Amino acid sequence: MTDPVADILTRLRNACHAKYKKVDVPASILKREIARILVEQKFINSFTDIEKDRHPYLRLYLRYDANEMPIISGLQRVSTPGRRKYVAKDKVPKVLNGLGVAIMSTSKGILTDKQTRELGIGGEVLCYIW
Repeated sequence: MTDPVADILTRLRNACHAKYKKVDVPASILKREIARILVEQKFINSFTDIEKDRHPYLRLYLRYDANEMPIISGLQRVSTPGRRKYVAKDKVPKVLNGLGVAIMSTSKGILTDKQTRELGIGGEVLCYIW
């Protein structure tokens, strides 16, 4: 797999469109941190570690509103392996004027756009979620 962030975003997007209650993604430290942020921001209910065919997976439990519409309405990959996008601390993007979340890789770990502004640091913009 050449792009693990695109993999988790595609699996989430497809599962939301199909209205699945859960989705399994191959586990990695980066994907676990993205899942942690999704739980903190209340885009998904929770995630657990499971094992399939002796390989580690993350099981993400998706969240829906009262009308059975997914909470995640959009996902966009920003920085790709062939074209990285880095921003300085004063250029940290806002997604939909603060309604969405930008997930960033920084020297302090994987953080949201709000957390990077509070810490006064920049980094690589991995993806936008709204």
